[in-house]
Amino acid sequence: MKYTEVKFTVTPVSETANDVIAAMAVELGFESFVESTDGTVGYVPAALYDEQALREMLELFPMPDTSVAFVAQELEDKDWNEEWEKNFFEPIVVGDRCVIHSTFHKDYPRAMYDIIINPQMAFGTGHHQTTRLIISYLLDIELADREVLDMGCGTSILAILASMRGAKAVTAIDIDEWCVNNSIDNLSLNGVRNVKVFQGDASSLSSVGPFDVVIANINRNILLADMHCYVECMNVGAEIYFSGFYEGDLSMIRAEAERLGLRYLSHRVDNDWTAAQFVKCS
Repeated sequence: MKYTEVKFTVTPVSETANDVIAAMAVELGFESFVESTDGTVGYVPAALYDEQALREMLELFPMPDTSVAFVAQELEDKDWNEEWEKNFFEPIVVGDRCVIHSTFHKDYPRAMYDIIINPQMAFGTGHHQTTRLIISYLLDIELADREVLDMGCGTSILAILASMRGAKAVTAIDIDEWCVNNSIDNLSLNGVRNVKVFQGDASSLSSVGPFDVVIANINRNILLADMHCYVECMNVGAEIYFSGFYEGDLSMIRAEAERLGLRYLSHRVDNDWTAAQFVKCS
């Protein structure tokens, strides 16, 4: 898949402004962001990039004392392993119990759960707060002998961890063919054999399940649009974990979840990014 890279120059630069850009750009299909010295860099599938929509978005930027300019370029498919090794991907430790690293890392902390990832795409290495939040939940809940769904699996970090923590079987689904192929490679790297991964969207859930645990780390709009599909493939008493949205969006997520028969249990926040836990009551 080809991506468009958009470099946002923020004056004056601030973490708050970068977060607002990310929150707004997600609505235009942006999937990943990396902070830079003068702002932030966003990545969007080339087929979804809309320069006019982006300009209109920035005209509504809600920080009047901050100016934002941008430059976009379409990226060719590249060796993201090499790119991450050179620039971004450092080993990640979550809760002192899980470490995520790549084959090119030689010096990394040891932990109970050791996950190897070769990131063949521009995102999905576990650095994002939403992935870390879901990992923190998976480290705390009981997964032994449970059927798990990882919706929007990316590199399948979460599916791999669920398997390592004793899940009976895991189904991993992503709409992106690159994610599916990278997931298959990562499953092999980690010796995981009870995860089935395939390409699809929420409409494909009619042929799988039911599940005891559902993970949906995507974005607010997709979660709201597809939540009914997730609920339909859950057992009564099953838990679902949503992420990919900001704390200010939790009320919308919660309202739709409760409308569909889910009960709110808890939520966790990391730099305004949020993950929420619900249970299916009936």
